[in-house]
Amino acid sequence: MNRLAIFDCDGTLVDSQANICRAMETCFANARLDPSERAAIRRIVGLSLVPAIAMLLPEGDAALHEAMAEDYKRAFFTLRSTGALEQEPLFDGIAESIEALESAGWLLGVATGKSDRGLHHVLDQHGIRHRFVTLQTADRHPSKPHPAMLQAAIAEAGAAPETTAMIGDTSFDMAMARAGGAHAIGVAWGYHDAEELAAAGAHVVLDRAHMLPAHLEALLETL
Repeated sequence: MNRLAIFDCDGTLVDSQANICRAMETCFANARLDPSERAAIRRIVGLSLVPAIAMLLPEGDAALHEAMAEDYKRAFFTLRSTGALEQEPLFDGIAESIEALESAGWLLGVATGKSDRGLHHVLDQHGIRHRFVTLQTADRHPSKPHPAMLQAAIAEAGAAPETTAMIGDTSFDMAMARAGGAHAIGVAWGYHDAEELAAAGAHVVLDRAHMLPAHLEALLETL
């Protein structure tokens, strides 16, 4: 059975908070609403757009949430098309860990609240899209923590839940992993703290990306 390591994108592979915050602030301003604090925006990174906005604006109705989600997409597209996006760097050690995992025989995937276009842009920017055998996004699945994108990645890679690790920085990732029967690997360099990851079901929380290959190789011994 294939072994599969699935990464979240924002907050796990790349530090994308600046652009997400800017686009979210724009869609709030266009709706003539006071923008949420950036700390609050970082907390919803990883969710699909409509539930993310609903969490930021619980007093709004569904129609407003949908309209603001579309406005967010337009704001992000404008940033990208005008060259105004800030750099979204890979976190330290991610490139090396991806290479090491692939060399050790792990198949790699991504499961993210981003759109297909947004994910492809990020992966292509860093020249790593070819590393991943499965890419699952909010375009085709319900929002995390629903396990649909995890299950689709497992099926596409020919893996099984027990041979799959979900690597992410939010409680949504950990809850999705648990719901899908995969190993929940939390990372402490993203947007939710280690205590939240543990409370959401993380089997382990790692402090640095370079720890991932050794930890997943040790996981093999239990499979």
